[in-house]
Amino acid sequence: MLTRSNGAWKKATSAVQVSICRDQKRPNHTTRTPVTPVSQRRHFSSAENGTKTSRNHPSSAEAKQKRESDREFLISVLESSATKRDAKAYLQTYGSSQAKATPKKSPAFTTVVSDTIPGAKEVPLFVQGPVQVESRETDEEVPRVAIVKLREPQTWDDSLLNGVAKTLTRLRDLGLRSVIVLECETEKSTVLDWKDVVSQQTDRLQKAIRKHGAPGAELIDGGIWKRRTPLPRASSLGHTDLSVGFGEAFTAPLRHGHILVVPSRAVVEETMEHIAADANDVIFALAKYFSGLQINSDQSQTRSAVVDRVIIIDPFGGIPASNLCDGARVFINLEEQFNNIKTTLNTPEHQEISNTIAGISGDPKASHIKNLELVKNVLAILPSTASAVITSPVEAANLQSNPAYQNRKDAEEPVAGEVKTRRWQNPIIHNLLTDRPIYSASLPIGRIKSTTNGTYQRNSRMPTTTLAKKGLPVTIFPDTRANSWQPPKPGTPRLKLTDTCIDLPRLIHLINDSFGRELDAEHYLNRVQDSLAGIIIAGEYEGGAILTWERPFGLDEETAYNSGRLVPYLDKFAVLKKSQGAGGVADIVFNAMVRDCFPNGVCWRSRKNNPVNKWYFERSRGVRKLPDSNWAMFWTTPEAAVSERVMGDYEDVCRNVVPSWADAKAAD
Repeated sequence: MLTRSNGAWKKATSAVQVSICRDQKRPNHTTRTPVTPVSQRRHFSSAENGTKTSRNHPSSAEAKQKRESDREFLISVLESSATKRDAKAYLQTYGSSQAKATPKKSPAFTTVVSDTIPGAKEVPLFVQGPVQVESRETDEEVPRVAIVKLREPQTWDDSLLNGVAKTLTRLRDLGLRSVIVLECETEKSTVLDWKDVVSQQTDRLQKAIRKHGAPGAELIDGGIWKRRTPLPRASSLGHTDLSVGFGEAFTAPLRHGHILVVPSRAVVEETMEHIAADANDVIFALAKYFSGLQINSDQSQTRSAVVDRVIIIDPFGGIPASNLCDGARVFINLEEQFNNIKTTLNTPEHQEISNTIAGISGDPKASHIKNLELVKNVLAILPSTASAVITSPVEAANLQSNPAYQNRKDAEEPVAGEVKTRRWQNPIIHNLLTDRPIYSASLPIGRIKSTTNGTYQRNSRMPTTTLAKKGLPVTIFPDTRANSWQPPKPGTPRLKLTDTCIDLPRLIHLINDSFGRELDAEHYLNRVQDSLAGIIIAGEYEGGAILTWERPFGLDEETAYNSGRLVPYLDKFAVLKKSQGAGGVADIVFNAMVRDCFPNGVCWRSRKNNPVNKWYFERSRGVRKLPDSNWAMFWTTPEAAVSERVMGDYEDVCRNVVPSWADAKAAD
């Protein structure tokens, strides 16, 4: 959480006032979309909303509303938990497009970032005013977009819809433009009823977006085509017979900063008839087109936009997790977890949890599976940096309370450590600024919500948002799919770091890069050759952990084994610098360690002044600073298994493990 110091807050507020004054002095220019030839225009229709006003100067009420809106916007930035690394990554990705598309917001936003993120002023991009950033694309930089699915907006009240519209306009202010696909399912209705519902909801959404500034939203009705001749497959994971019929209908408004609204219907090319279309198919077709993967004879195969996010706003919220009761899985590594999650979603336990979360009619299981398959298929054809956010309208709108929980008896139970006056962070804004979920995926449940007698309390403040990424495969040696690691019997064969299944040069490079120092490889191999428990590798050696079975000082191997005193020890935990703070690599490795390898507990040590200790502390069950040393000891062992003898063995191991670094610096 960024600390809102008095000085930073005053500067931020001052920046807002300056921005507001400048906005009031500027004439309100209208953005026009290029005219389309009649032969092409017949395939789509667009209606620009919110780009024209009846007067050049806003009223006092409008100015007051804008000041309050800008203040809330700055608060959402201040509360994003962005670090210096996050800020650099954000500006490198969105800096130029944000400066070009939304100059009104740029001065306020860049001032806030520079005054509130420690060390941020070292970055040349943190300046007031339009920022000149060297584009990684061409001079005509393609827009960065989020494809957003709004499910069942006809069931949302006006406050929910207005809050979601505000969030999407904030995304645009931050450099990410939305292409919104409406999914309006109507049970047992006629075609006429369905068309009426779609028309009503597109109109509601456009009006809601118009309240939050120009340019407004454009309706793209007819830009999606369906052909009788099947299109070539762009991916083995997903396929649709839908395609973008006229790309300029989408790209021209996006270049001018508009938010696009796309009903889930298509035009049959042969008959020009509008028919209902599956929203997921529409989203997949848009992702293919923007990514330059739409293959047909009359469309160029060039990327017209960078799809950075897929956002699903569903009344059922994110993908549920059984251990979170009424919450969602914080993070999904699709490469590793997709099949298992899809299978477990069909269990009766998850069906009950889903109904508890939503408190609404419908089939939550089917919705969750459909959303999971959508993000899997779309992310498969997008860059590895893209991600998907699945959340509820309440969280997307950043409302203080959820009406679905108002009648629940336990709705007033506080989250552990919760401050009553603290604002509820917007998960979508937070994710854009940090590329992370609000809560870390490896954070124990006890750090998020309160427990009573070991039973987790359901709580209305528990987030129901899931962040999904294409992710990384996880390789564990020895394989834990049958059993977790057990202490090896003396004399039996065991894994070696020199075994052919391990790429030792890449492993050493990973350690050297992560720690910023050189490992004495020969000394290290000799030290762990008889104690190695196993190794965890994430992706192509982007992250990893080396774990050992250590003996307390003075015990021989036979005695330690027979007395059950071999200590599970995390010897090395490493993530490449380029992967630190993004992609969830550290969370993936840590979760594999505590879930699959050592579910009954593991210990490790770290220098007392190590900056990563806060991260360790939040994920451990305990920490102890070792007297007369520079070490802090951490463990994940359950309290029931902790005794004075166990803690004594842990401490003895943490004090006596010999470092294996080539330099003479203090050990890490």
